[in-house]
Amino acid sequence: MRVVLVTESFPPDVNGVSHCALQTARHLVRRGHDPLVIAPLGGASAAADTDESPCPVVRVPSMPLPGYPQVRIALPGRRLSAALDGHRPDLVHLASPFVLGARGMAAAARRQVPAIAVYQTDLGRYARTYLGGGAATAWRRIRAVHAAADRTLAPSSAALLDLTEHGVPRVHLWPRGVDSERFHPGRRDAVLRSSLTAGRELLVGYVGRLAPEKDVRLLAETSRLPGVRTVVIGDGPSAAGLRTALPEVRFLGRRTGDELARLYASLDVFVHTGPYETFCQTVQEAMASGVPVVAPRAGGPLDLVDHGRTGLLVTPGDGGAFRDAVRFLAGSTELRVRFGAAARRAVADRSWEAVGDQLLGHYEAVLSDRPAVAA
Repeated sequence: MRVVLVTESFPPDVNGVSHCALQTARHLVRRGHDPLVIAPLGGASAAADTDESPCPVVRVPSMPLPGYPQVRIALPGRRLSAALDGHRPDLVHLASPFVLGARGMAAAARRQVPAIAVYQTDLGRYARTYLGGGAATAWRRIRAVHAAADRTLAPSSAALLDLTEHGVPRVHLWPRGVDSERFHPGRRDAVLRSSLTAGRELLVGYVGRLAPEKDVRLLAETSRLPGVRTVVIGDGPSAAGLRTALPEVRFLGRRTGDELARLYASLDVFVHTGPYETFCQTVQEAMASGVPVVAPRAGGPLDLVDHGRTGLLVTPGDGGAFRDAVRFLAGSTELRVRFGAAARRAVADRSWEAVGDQLLGHYEAVLSDRPAVAA
């Protein structure tokens, strides 16, 4: 099967859309298919394509998003259409379509090529966060793009409900995979943990982008708990402000690969503060690492965290609720071990290979519903 994967983000970008697109391309190659990736061009893209990509990548000109230069916005041009014509896909896969993906959807429709749209970013709520409004406009665009697709894939039951309530048709569930060999309790590093706790009893950590919608500022009360060391792993536009606002927190910057896996496994509690996650891959990686999770009772974590068994769900936006949940878990090593073991069991079988095969099932269902167009 020839597949064109049009994505708003691809390595070297570090985010959920980029990671999922890369894993999708890898699985297609692993299963003997012929994918082509189309993604925005960034400063380090050419080198990353050589190092990481399992298939050819066509880069289209882009510009940084004002106020958030880590996000690239694709510019209009002929490169996308030329790539589609050159690859002659059986199906177009649109990863978090909004700008480049919208053009990919239109190009696929003109060529009568089936398209699957993967919903990954809550752009309506992001519009409120970054623009102070515009959620209705964002949802009109989301609805228009996804309604044109043969099938929309939502990563969680909360996202599926959100899409359905906003009038998006033909929505199906497709979760995310996790590398449970890399993210594993066996990666726990006593020496690393000791260097981070600096004599304190409990190590609490957040992993993710440092951006307004992540609400990392809510860690302030947790970071002041006696005996608790809080670490933040990641980078983003809010980094400088958060370092000032959270003086008790140790900021470790961006970490990847096995180093990140050791950090996850060395935590005693993982805390995710953002309320707008359509899935929340970092929660799943922490669970695979055998770490109990505290997360908002909203969005993707509702599917991932079994409250009272693998972690705790708290009121979104309430720093005191996060503090109280961490304090509760701090009181019992046995409870943390039990929650962490249950968390590991809950996600251990959610490999990217298994999730990738589910995706191929969605491809096959769409293709079977759309008769082939004569060449």
